[in-house]
Amino acid sequence: MTEEKPKTEYARFDGEADFQKAVEHLVEQPGRELRIFDPDLSALRVNSPARIALLEKFLRTSRTRKIYIVVHDTEHLSRYCPRMLALLKLFTHAIQINRSYEEIRNLQDAFLVLDAQHYLRRPVAGHFRGVIALHDETEALAMRARFQEIWAASFPGVSSTTVGL
Repeated sequence: MTEEKPKTEYARFDGEADFQKAVEHLVEQPGRELRIFDPDLSALRVNSPARIALLEKFLRTSRTRKIYIVVHDTEHLSRYCPRMLALLKLFTHAIQINRSYEEIRNLQDAFLVLDAQHYLRRPVAGHFRGVIALHDETEALAMRARFQEIWAASFPGVSSTTVGL
């Protein structure tokens, strides 16, 4: 008896509340590596206790889980997200935050990819309009490859020892 593949699910979102629910739904899926590309992480509310608890739960589920993040600008994260910085310090081995090189800072979209199975994408990062897709291996794999290209055009941007002055 062969195991049946889960059916691909798509859901559009058009506002901030639906976007936040979609992020939660994505991160709650089984997976090992979460990749995030966002201009500055402000839309992801990475200083809210609920979002930090969600990310911490994701990481605590397995020692092999990792979070890779690329942002264009680290100022929001460094100045206004002490909870995320504390999580980074706690999970130094599992979270890496990079900053994009100047050459790619014109990219306007934002997305999250969980393994090569699930993704959430906003075509324009300044708007809370986009799609979440679960069990879409074809597109998720393409988005993961795109993230790897963005990752290659970035450098370590925030460390667990960042000191605010």
